[in-house]
Amino acid sequence: MTTESLRYDGAPQRRTSIMSALRRAGFLSVAELSEQLNVSQMTVRRDLRRLAGSGEVVLVHGGVSLPPGGAAAPGFSSRALARSGAKAAIAAAAARLVRPGDTIGVDSGTTAAELAHALPAEFDGCVLTHSVPVLAQMLSRPRVRVIGIGGELLHDNQAMVGFAALDLVRRMRVRLLFLGASAFDERGVYARSEVELSAKHALMEIADEVVLLADASKLAATAPVEICGFDRIDTLVTDLPLPEAVAGAVRRTGTRVITA
Repeated sequence: MTTESLRYDGAPQRRTSIMSALRRAGFLSVAELSEQLNVSQMTVRRDLRRLAGSGEVVLVHGGVSLPPGGAAAPGFSSRALARSGAKAAIAAAAARLVRPGDTIGVDSGTTAAELAHALPAEFDGCVLTHSVPVLAQMLSRPRVRVIGIGGELLHDNQAMVGFAALDLVRRMRVRLLFLGASAFDERGVYARSEVELSAKHALMEIADEVVLLADASKLAATAPVEICGFDRIDTLVTDLPLPEAVAGAVRRTGTRVITA
């Protein structure tokens, strides 16, 4: 990628790089980031304001740091263990939507990774994904065609993001997209980080049907970045009955609800 394209077209990539570097260092100055990314300090400050607005960083004099507790945020493996039974049940219910020769998209996240494990043994279709755990799971499924979406590794979600990913996705089509999320309520569906949005939106655009996989704990979770409203979700697969406010929202949009 040229300096020009990084400067003007690569804002999500820059912010991914900033977050990766910040998790390693704990604090970075604006000058350091400007040199590392080969962009102006004004561009860096604009990116930092965007990250601060979504609660991912804290602006301090001369630079940026992680928010309190940010360095100790649960990793992918820890999140995968949380409510693992509910996630397995959701994945099993969602896998029943898959036809033998389907082309499906699998998003990042722990429940989406569980979906890959739950795919029927006879499934011989195609899986498109940017999730590293899903790709690893597919190593044991030689009958399945697997298309991995490249990009820069987002360590928290063990997924590839960035413009390299988007260029491939835009040329594809899937019948079902199994979408992951960090939280949801009656207003819509949310992610923890703005850098996740570009890949999620690109996958949603090429899907005939978007299937949200979200256990009931996501109703009590908080995440600052809106992915979409329920008008973009065709099917919600969850593990417990929905609160009335959320149930009313999905009725208004016609979203099908499957309770595992």
